[in-house]
Amino acid sequence: MSENKHLIAPSILAADFSNLQKDIAMVNESEADWFHIDIMDGVFVPNISFGFPVMQAIAKYAIKPLDVHLMIVDPDRYLQTCKDSGASIITVHYEACTHLHRTLSAIRELGCQAGVAINPHTSVQLLKDVIQDIDVVCIMSVNPGFGGQKFIKNTYAKIKELRALAAGVNDRLLIEVDGGVTTDNAGELIQAGADVLVAGSFVFNASEPATMVKQLKNVSYPAQMA
Repeated sequence: MSENKHLIAPSILAADFSNLQKDIAMVNESEADWFHIDIMDGVFVPNISFGFPVMQAIAKYAIKPLDVHLMIVDPDRYLQTCKDSGASIITVHYEACTHLHRTLSAIRELGCQAGVAINPHTSVQLLKDVIQDIDVVCIMSVNPGFGGQKFIKNTYAKIKELRALAAGVNDRLLIEVDGGVTTDNAGELIQAGADVLVAGSFVFNASEPATMVKQLKNVSYPAQMA
């Protein structure tokens, strides 16, 4: 992957919900590539975010793909609703799916890209038997449920391990990193093999969010250019 080819997906969970349309416009006009949408149920993760009506409102104004991260139990029940609400990418948690292969097939049958998220304690090796069926693997670099957490450094090793696992089997796989992403670690994440960086509070809490997106998009990683 050459410089600046990585994707940036601002996490709407950290947006200003009292003026959501303003933040949607910011993402539309910035160098961001995707909208990252976290749907939480308060069961799979210890928090509740927002549901599909809010997602539909975002989709109404978004001009970039909606990358939807379902942090919920039994996500199969909501795949069609997720698609109908504007999702381009639907990511389910490995830990929440009893029949992951079936779930991935269902997502693709809806015409969406199929993603799998793994929690910090989950080994990437558990994806070996379905790696060829996945479009995006979202490596959680914090424990899911809340924004603003400290980045878990073992993430770098997991990215490299996942890239090696996919090599020659699924070379189109996108590796996404979600949690604690800043300009301080973005370059090293990309160097390790990440393709998509999710950033929430780092972007939306900044005085100039679009500038933060630009900095993440244009972060340098010399080892990749050598």
